[in-house]
Amino acid sequence: MSTVDRRATLESPLRVPIIRTPRVLLRPHRMSDAARWYEIQSSPQVSQYTAWPQRSRRSSLRQLTRRTRQTSIYRVDDVLALAIEFEGELVGEISLQLRSLTASTRCLEVSWIVHPQFQGQGIAYEAMRPLFAYVRANIEALLLVAVVHPENAASVKLAHKLKLHPLPGTADRTVFVGRNGPLAALF
Repeated sequence: MSTVDRRATLESPLRVPIIRTPRVLLRPHRMSDAARWYEIQSSPQVSQYTAWPQRSRRSSLRQLTRRTRQTSIYRVDDVLALAIEFEGELVGEISLQLRSLTASTRCLEVSWIVHPQFQGQGIAYEAMRPLFAYVRANIEALLLVAVVHPENAASVKLAHKLKLHPLPGTADRTVFVGRNGPLAALF
C-alpha cells in the first residue's frame, strides 16, 4: 500500500481558467446552474455510464456545491471542475483530477459529461483542446488518463480523437492513457 504525503503540493496551483472558443465557454460552476446540472446528472443517457448513484435533486445540489469549490489543483486528488456552456446554457462538464504528484509520474485524470441533447456535436472535443493547451502551459504531466465505460461509444470515440490509447486488461471499464506529451500531440 503506497502512502501519499497530503502536504506535498505542486510548485504553483492550477486554477480554473475561463476559456472561450467559437462555440463554447469553459468557466467555473455556479449555483445558478442547479436545475440544469440536475437535468444532466439525472439523465439516463448520462448516468448509465457513470459510477455515481442515481442523483436526487438534493444530492445533485450537494455535488454542485462541491463543484463550485473545485477551482484549483494543488495536491493529489484535487479536482478542477469546469462547466461547459453552449449558447449561454450549461451543457456539460470537464473535470481534471491530480492522481500523482511526483514529476516523473505526474498523472491527471480527465472526465467529461455532456447533456444528451448536445452529444455528437463536437462540443466536448472543442472544449478540451484549449483546456489541454492551458494545462500543458501550466503543469507538466506525463500521463493523461480517462476511464470510460466500454459501451459508451461516444466517449470511446472522443478518447481516440484526443489521441488517448486503451490500456489492455480492463474488463468493466476502458482506461485510456496518453504518455509523454499527450497534450502536445493535439496541437
